[in-house]
Amino acid sequence: MIALSLAEIAAVVGGQTHDIPDPSVQVTGPVVRDSREVVPGSLFAAFVGERVDGHDYAPQVVAAGAVAVLASRPVGVPAIVVEDVQTALGALARHVVRRLGATLVALTGSAGKTSTKDLIAQVLQRKAPTVFTPGSLNNEIGLPLTALSATEETRFLVLEMGARGIGHIRYLTGLTPPKIGLVLNVGTAHIGEFGGREQIAQAKGELVEALPEDGAALLNADDPLVRAMASRTKAKVILFGESAEADVRAENVRLTDSGQPAFRLHTPSGAADVTMRLYGEHHVSNALAAAAVAHELGMSAEEIATALSEAGSLSRWRMEVTERPDGVTIVNDAYNANPESMRAALRALAAMGKGRRTWAVLGKMAELGDEALAEHDAVGRLAVRLNVSKLVAVGGIEASWLQLGAYNEGSWGEESVHVSDAQAAIDLLRSELRPGDVVLVKASRSVGLESVAQALVESGAEGEVAAR
Repeated sequence: MIALSLAEIAAVVGGQTHDIPDPSVQVTGPVVRDSREVVPGSLFAAFVGERVDGHDYAPQVVAAGAVAVLASRPVGVPAIVVEDVQTALGALARHVVRRLGATLVALTGSAGKTSTKDLIAQVLQRKAPTVFTPGSLNNEIGLPLTALSATEETRFLVLEMGARGIGHIRYLTGLTPPKIGLVLNVGTAHIGEFGGREQIAQAKGELVEALPEDGAALLNADDPLVRAMASRTKAKVILFGESAEADVRAENVRLTDSGQPAFRLHTPSGAADVTMRLYGEHHVSNALAAAAVAHELGMSAEEIATALSEAGSLSRWRMEVTERPDGVTIVNDAYNANPESMRAALRALAAMGKGRRTWAVLGKMAELGDEALAEHDAVGRLAVRLNVSKLVAVGGIEASWLQLGAYNEGSWGEESVHVSDAQAAIDLLRSELRPGDVVLVKASRSVGLESVAQALVESGAEGEVAAR
């Protein structure tokens, strides 16, 4: 964070200082909410959770070097006491952002936010110091913490914004007002909470409504609901996508033999070829979004293409590919799942597995409401249509819908199986995998299927040791 004294911070957040001998002492390190992340100069934000109260760690974090605790009650060590820690954190982030000379880039969408944010960050880092959301910490707590990690040297601040209802993104843009706003897509993620795609579009469009007149709204030309958001902003509109009308577009899109996308990138400043290191054709749209941001910030087509071709995955469990010594390929995409990302992952599996035996280990897609049965059934059917060799549906009723969709699509459905939990899936795969197989593991975060991918990777390592 930019250096601020405890007195300044107290004034910004409307707090009272307690047990602080010298209010002029400065916070020079990061603002953190996890006691394990404290370093000398930190400010520790004490949140009260369902199982853990951060205030209980106050003596420990100060002993570890924290300058003070941002707290909702006195804790017996230096503290700034406020009525609500989350509100105070947001106020501090808003103050710091105003002090920065950085350009704020915000993005949202139903699918692909984190992968796109990682691409944008890797491209912009080639131009100037860039701070970006770690993982998918895109809510009312994660976003301010990211903004507060910026320093005087930061030139670009890339912020992922999530929403579970109307008004959420409006609140986040109030904390960190963006100059550039990017909307990827309007899908069915969280549709059970929103009530429909039109409501999701209403919520996502709050981002472009927050842009200043001299800002830029970057909209997906291939998504009608996103493209329609052009009427909701006074900012300049830039379209990206495969549409011929897009300002930043891809032509000659194809997949390499290993399932990695390649295309000809066109921007208003020129064209260049891109071959990505990531897996799956869905990353083309993500790459075009990142290219639109980079173009708006003055990078050439050649610079953008080079950066996109060299960019990797920065966040765990998102199309994370591991090649085992025995030739089995594990694709860990188990961080989260919705119908759009599930379809994209299955298509990537089909492309990666040409000429090989493919396994789709799938689980529940959460928060789909009344659409849950139809969407799970459709994913099971798609696995059949893509000629995935084996479907392993893991879990309860939603998994049974996946398996039933595959079974009802055709005789191939006999190659699908429904197992009760992750351990049952691990046992099945350990007994049946053969060298050369490709395994996709994907479900909503609550299912915890990353344990399946991790167990399979570890089995491969154990096999290598045994072979030696």
